[in-house]
Amino acid sequence: MQASPIWKALVPLFARMAGPVREHEVLRVAATIGTRKQKPANAARQEVLAWAQRRSGGRLPQEAWQHRDFEYFSGGRNSIGVRIQTEQADVWAIRAEDPDKQIPGRIWTTEVVVGTLADQAPRFSLRLLASTSEDELDIEPHVPGLVQQVAEHCGLARGCNVLAATPRVIRSYEEADDLCDQMVDQNRKLPLFVLTVPEAGTNEEEPLLDADSLARATLGIAIVVVVPAPFTWGITDRFGKQRSVFGGAVRVYLPGFAEDASPYNHRLVIADHLATQDGPAQCARWIRTLAAYESVRRTLLGDEVLAFAAIRSSRLKQRQQELANEGASDVEQLKAAELRIATLEKQVEEERAAQEYYASEHDRAEQRAEAAEEQQRASAFRVQQLLSQIEQQGEKADATLSLPDSWADFANWCDSNLAGRVVLSPVARRAVKSPEFTDFSLAANCLLWLANEGRNSRISGGDGSIREEPVSDGVRNAHCGKDSFDFSWQGNQYTADWHIKNGGNTRDPSRCLRIYYAWDGSTQQMIVADMPYHRRTGAT
Repeated sequence: MQASPIWKALVPLFARMAGPVREHEVLRVAATIGTRKQKPANAARQEVLAWAQRRSGGRLPQEAWQHRDFEYFSGGRNSIGVRIQTEQADVWAIRAEDPDKQIPGRIWTTEVVVGTLADQAPRFSLRLLASTSEDELDIEPHVPGLVQQVAEHCGLARGCNVLAATPRVIRSYEEADDLCDQMVDQNRKLPLFVLTVPEAGTNEEEPLLDADSLARATLGIAIVVVVPAPFTWGITDRFGKQRSVFGGAVRVYLPGFAEDASPYNHRLVIADHLATQDGPAQCARWIRTLAAYESVRRTLLGDEVLAFAAIRSSRLKQRQQELANEGASDVEQLKAAELRIATLEKQVEEERAAQEYYASEHDRAEQRAEAAEEQQRASAFRVQQLLSQIEQQGEKADATLSLPDSWADFANWCDSNLAGRVVLSPVARRAVKSPEFTDFSLAANCLLWLANEGRNSRISGGDGSIREEPVSDGVRNAHCGKDSFDFSWQGNQYTADWHIKNGGNTRDPSRCLRIYYAWDGSTQQMIVADMPYHRRTGAT
């Protein structure tokens, strides 16, 4: 029998409806509960229950408000709560389901845990999940409103950062300096979304992106900061133009950012794009998606965030033991055992889904790393190819290059003009801000020698040809000998075994020049480990 045209038209719909349901983890929130209430853990539980009841379509049972175990079923708007109390800990958890109002078959699940340990601040964690048969979950992530509710009424913090649904606005140079310190804080857990204000803006605190809605959407998974134009100079002065943000642009500073971080890992959205009709919406969607992704990737399940299935399984095991101790009937104990088995099966299913997710993310990360390494090699080859073409034409690559005007411009000058050839380590970058050594032009010429003669010698396969090589009048290139030292740059270890030095035995920092460096063959760059003083080492 041949299918009718109407049946053919419905086949794709039925196929989509019959597809397997997959649970996607959208985001995770981990925080400590503040002390705005006398009993912050109980206050937080009440706020969560009030939120769950508004979404349930009815009234939660009395056991819920007593923070005891409960179950509530209401046409898909189901809620289950459990509580485990021991001498050391008190853990309360709830799992609330809510059907999507627009997409049939999509179910939103919110898992919240409020726990206390002796002598520690109460902990709050949340997981947002979506169950759907859709192949791709096309959403614009938004943290559930209950996080804002708990933050406003009880107080939430992540590390040193108080979590708020409003953006932080920088209003002084001291606050700008604090922001720079926060950027490079290696204990920072959350991404920093820095929104700058255009210099010609009508409102000195109004960026091109809606900071208020972004702060609400990413509460607990990111920190939104607005930096007016006058205070962006502090970021540029600290990190250089390549790693800065200004002029109405928006930049994401991921955890782990440092003075020597690759600027391409901390994405910049320029003001020209935000000024287009669709630019702000596209940027906001991308930033919110990134924040949600990073929250799942960086927040540890089982440590900072607890899964409801694991807590419920532990509670059911505890309940089984209680029934046995109370002498309950075999029927009651069998029901408890069956319920625990079903919960364990659900837990195994979630663990399997999590393993599949992490396996796929690992594969993607490997592919990105391989692509990045290949692009890096290609870029190094292209830089060298262009330099060779310039030399073949009888010209010098830096013949018309102007030197920096002061030490204040030195790091930015190096980033802009010597990229791909010479790079400053964080130590060197800090040291050249305002050193006592006065001749910044001499130091710049030494880096030009490293970018050209020194680098070309290394690419040719040796360093012996530049031993004791004159760099400038009274300045030469030499091996460090016992003054060699190890340092790290972008996660790798190097040995600074060469330096550029001026003559004489003076250690006067205003006259003594030393530029310590190492060669990185993979990127074909000279890495300046320290400058412009004589470094104190074990040998000196």
